[in-house]
Amino acid sequence: MTKIPVRTSRRYQLVSITDEVRRAVKESGVDEGFCIVSSGHTTAAVTLNEDYDPDVPEDLAAACRALLDALDVDFRHAEGNSDSHFLTSLFGASQYLVVSGGEPELGRWQGVFLAEFDGPRERVVRVAVGEA
Repeated sequence: MTKIPVRTSRRYQLVSITDEVRRAVKESGVDEGFCIVSSGHTTAAVTLNEDYDPDVPEDLAAACRALLDALDVDFRHAEGNSDSHFLTSLFGASQYLVVSGGEPELGRWQGVFLAEFDGPRERVVRVAVGEA
């Protein structure tokens, strides 16, 4: 298992970890199999999306803020970060990728992101690679 440290700088932020995931797969030595990318945090998720245009992750973070504003939910959690728990549940804590030719199979523009919903923070993403 590989641990990827991620430092976020804003409350809502998507940080590309695509290169680190590729490196973890390569270092595993697995040629054909699977890769699980997982966040052990209740207020941060892992998602796949476009990793070419830097506006896309910014737009997604803005959409999360707009969604919460539109929902106008009266969260009761005392820590004041129920919005973060909600978004993490929507996005999901992990992603499962196919490994082929020693690389995670991603679409042409696709990348892997840590989705931060309660930053800024220090996060750790875990990558587990196995043979099929």
